[in-house]
Amino acid sequence: MNIPRSRHYYKSNKDAKKDSAILDAIKAIAEDFPSYGYRRVTAALMRDDMIVNHKKVHRIMRENGILCSIRRSYKHTTNSNHGFARFPNLVKSLIPSRPNQVWHADITYIRLEASFAYLAAIIDGFSRKVIGYAIGKTLSPALTISALKDAISKRNTDSVIHHSDQGFQYCSSRYVEILKGKSISISMSEKANPYDNAKMESFFRILKVEEVYMGEYNTYEDVLFSIPYFIEEVYNKKRLHSSLGYMPPEEFEEKFNKNKSHQLALI
Repeated sequence: MNIPRSRHYYKSNKDAKKDSAILDAIKAIAEDFPSYGYRRVTAALMRDDMIVNHKKVHRIMRENGILCSIRRSYKHTTNSNHGFARFPNLVKSLIPSRPNQVWHADITYIRLEASFAYLAAIIDGFSRKVIGYAIGKTLSPALTISALKDAISKRNTDSVIHHSDQGFQYCSSRYVEILKGKSISISMSEKANPYDNAKMESFFRILKVEEVYMGEYNTYEDVLFSIPYFIEEVYNKKRLHSSLGYMPPEEFEEKFNKNKSHQLALI
């Protein structure tokens, strides 16, 4: 067609400047959230009133080596070989429609230089917000009880379903006693089926990929200093969730409560 090859690759200075501005914005987001994928980065850009196609974001991130994927080995923290009573799964087909309808609980480990630290956490199944947590050096029931008491101190327990695996920490007499004392319904995943508690697995993956693997956790004190900040200031308040329409958990809950109050005012 008698078109010079150089024209096919030509890019105007205007387009180059625009891409440079997008790259600067992407780098700023990636600095706070190093493991964000291109779709979540695109959502973050749009929240800052920068309209850009996700394909362009993917291209810019790929060309500048910002795309990231981290995988680590898995360590089991569930011991279901015990003689405590187990409970049926009450949330298998349930889709939460409000906060404090379903609480998900689980434990994960944080690898240190010469040992492990353990995090017990409880998230709200509707908003994915972490509503209670505790950090410890062992997998004793005291760890999960501390996380449960933290959640109870912050939230309304009326008509709540508490869902966990069948680990001895959640089946222990004291833990069950606290749940029943607050009239909280008890639900447990089927044995060897982690997908029943997938929301907790998702949270732990975010915690590991976006915080633990990015930092240097050598001592127990490192965990005590950094994990609470990530949970309270980053995950709950800033981290965008695709399942929440690319909103942080606290913002999602606030928007829900605001809309609910508005609807009640119209009645």
